Amino acid sequence: MKVMITGSTGMVGKGVLLECLDDKNIKEILLINRSSITIDHPKIKEVLHDNFTDFSPIQSEFENLGACFHCMGVSSAGLSDEAYYKLTYTITEELANTTYNASPNILFTYVSGQGTDSSEKSTTMWARVKGKTENMIFNKGFKDAYAFRPGMILPERGVKSKTKIYNLMYVITRPIFPLFRKMKSVTTTTRIGKAMINLIDYPQELKLLEGNDINTIAKI
Repeated sequence: MKVMITGSTGMVGKGVLLECLDDKNIKEILLINRSSITIDHPKIKEVLHDNFTDFSPIQSEFENLGACFHCMGVSSAGLSDEAYYKLTYTITEELANTTYNASPNILFTYVSGQGTDSSEKSTTMWARVKGKTENMIFNKGFKDAYAFRPGMILPERGVKSKTKIYNLMYVITRPIFPLFRKMKSVTTTTRIGKAMINLIDYPQELKLLEGNDINTIAKI
């Protein structure tokens, strides 16, 4: 199977990539990045693309996909409403449109966030935008689609966040990671990757997946 991953230079996307590399049923991994992840592996085909608001020039790369793992995302901190909307909704809509045009009969997973508002009426800007993004994906017509809504995510297998403050937080709290792992709501980069892969063969009725749901699916 051929899968596509966005955001593989980030913490979650890198974790998903590592699980895909280990999975014997995944034969090809298409990475769409602005900057190279600099990993050389026979499974990986990396396409560098600058304009994430227009994927049409590389649409042919999206053909024959079995799944798209959309892991790219940004924090709303320090961003204007317009900038966050573009980086979250506009880019995801363009990705979904191009992917659907090339490979409509696939699994599409989107890394959203805990607290996202499906009604799109929240007083919190990012919750409305992520809710709108989820709804767009679910209404697109893919064979199957899920929104991952993790809360705390623990990095594993040497994966690091691109956000300095998050990395500092992980360094400080690492001694109590074993306690966090016992909490049902807490998940890991490894479990997120395993859950996304497992959804290919084991579709679920529940489409909005929080930490405990992700952990359960990862064990299938």
